[in-house]
Amino acid sequence: MYKYETHLHTSPVSACASASVRENMEFYKSKGYDGIFITNHFIDGNICHDVRGKSYAEMVEFYCSDYEEAKRLEKEIGIKVFFGIETTFGGTDFLVYGLDKEWYLSHPEIQDMKKSDQLKFYMENGALVIQAHPFREASYIDHIRLFPRCIHGTEVVNASRGAFDNQMAKLYAEKYGLIEFAGSDNHIASRLDRLAGMESEEPIESEFDFVQKVKNGKMKYFAENCQI
Repeated sequence: MYKYETHLHTSPVSACASASVRENMEFYKSKGYDGIFITNHFIDGNICHDVRGKSYAEMVEFYCSDYEEAKRLEKEIGIKVFFGIETTFGGTDFLVYGLDKEWYLSHPEIQDMKKSDQLKFYMENGALVIQAHPFREASYIDHIRLFPRCIHGTEVVNASRGAFDNQMAKLYAEKYGLIEFAGSDNHIASRLDRLAGMESEEPIESEFDFVQKVKNGKMKYFAENCQI
């Protein structure tokens, strides 16, 4: 099986990440993964403080810098790299796959959209939209928000969450008929001892290929040492 990390944060783009692009790539290569999706916090989330307040285009350029560094290292390290984002609304997070830098640069209007409209807009433009850790609770999250009509699926395993969160997420997916998805939400590379992601019998060729495989049920989630 071909294994992929689907939820990964790198430094310096994600302000809360402590591991570099290279450190993450070398870690996942050592674990036998075939690829990683870099899904840093987008400009509406916990992006590096240094770029907040800059123009939309400048923030998007910076946002893509870790991914672009990873692409430069792809052949050297020997692991595939794919692009994604984690967008947020008051601590409620969504992973978006299948749209590229040029698409985001061309659509500054997403900044002004209501989150439900924004998610539907991503879907209309061919993206795969996954709600991340839907039952996460924290001091900075006012309340749990669910968007079952604006997503394709949800993380039923987030390696950084506990068993209760993941069990509730699986029930949510089952009751609403959502795609069951998984990711590590890794901010610290090798210092995270629990991992999760998606696997397939055939390798992923591109972000578009990934989106189609997930939507068509050709990828399944896996978990390693997770609380589920």
